[in-house]
Amino acid sequence: MKKILIIFIANILFFNASAQENNALDNEISNEDTDFEYSNTIDSLLSAFYLQNIDTTDYFNEDEYMPAAELHDSVYINRLSQIASVVHLPYNDIVRRFIIVYTQKYRNKTEEILSLGDYYFPVFEEILYNYGLPLELKTMAVIESALNPIAVSRVKATGAWQFMFRTAKYYGLNITSFVDERCDPVAACHAAAKYMSTMYKIFGDWTLVIASYNCGEGNVKKAIRRAGGKTDYWSIYPYLPRETRGYVPMFIGATYALTYYKEHGLKKAPPIMPVAVDTFIVNKMLHFEQISKVIGIPIETIRSLNPQYRRDIIPGKEKPYTLILPHTYTIPFIDNENLIYSYNDSVYFNPKVLAAPAQYSVPAGSGKQIVHIVKKGETVGGIAQKYKVSSSNLRYWNNIGNNNLIRIGQKLVIYRKS
Repeated sequence: MKKILIIFIANILFFNASAQENNALDNEISNEDTDFEYSNTIDSLLSAFYLQNIDTTDYFNEDEYMPAAELHDSVYINRLSQIASVVHLPYNDIVRRFIIVYTQKYRNKTEEILSLGDYYFPVFEEILYNYGLPLELKTMAVIESALNPIAVSRVKATGAWQFMFRTAKYYGLNITSFVDERCDPVAACHAAAKYMSTMYKIFGDWTLVIASYNCGEGNVKKAIRRAGGKTDYWSIYPYLPRETRGYVPMFIGATYALTYYKEHGLKKAPPIMPVAVDTFIVNKMLHFEQISKVIGIPIETIRSLNPQYRRDIIPGKEKPYTLILPHTYTIPFIDNENLIYSYNDSVYFNPKVLAAPAQYSVPAGSGKQIVHIVKKGETVGGIAQKYKVSSSNLRYWNNIGNNNLIRIGQKLVIYRKS
């Protein structure tokens, strides 16, 4: 017990020292500023799935929220110390705030992430392992996108690992009219691993690597200079861009939640992704609807497993691409492969159709395009019902994930037959 109290006091003194240093620069982190920073950080990251315009989402019902009993700081400190992690996981008030976000305030979303993690985490861990990186860094995809492979931030960072266009190209991600590998969880994780490997060679500290992923190498170096050459995260904390300050605490909070969710009464949501899948190599042009029509697989299932294909088309004739299908559809695909490729190919690959500058893949005959501006209180389901379209189509046309996140003022494209 004495050891726990000593650790707790040390953490408080350490954090207070950082705050005093910030005061010296006339940038005091007052309670009001911390509250602003806290909400601004969440909003600016794609974990905005938690706080961004909560009035417009339909995955969270405040009446169903039952906060857990308040835990003493010593409990959090002890639990964090029990996590076998190469990444340092200290505790302070800001970390506590993010622990509460993941374990109490938005429980439904955390349970959804836990379910998605059954599919994505083994993939990410294998890639990180092959690069010699800490497997805990898989949590980066949670705080970046809540494991949504088609997430798009306000500044157009895209995918589960949130790459900007130029950065993605620099790290070898293919972006064409048909393919955006930022939305390919596997390809994007390889790119993220390359980036983090480079940053570790520069900084030699995983928390600084995590911070640089958010604000860039230059801003971290600038913060180190302003901190007098100190190179630990909490020393440079006051000098980082405001939205980055909450990034490492958010990582710690998410890591805690993924480890101790059962202790907070959380459970995994029903399976969202299939447990077993198979991968095929495609060497021809192939449309998702060809697969769907011939073997009866829902097109939404194909899209969820192959989010990198922007127009529902795999452009296999330019180079081999992968197709992932649930294991239950492996034999039907193999048995009907020739029929699938030939099914209505003259329609799906008509030059006029392929040349259309549509941002989203819209099947021929979808009808008139309507633009709806989201109002306060509206939900994906309600808007879909209003225009008599399916929620899945509405999500797909507008790159909305299964979380149904929309925001006030957002323009939604809707296609409705006359």
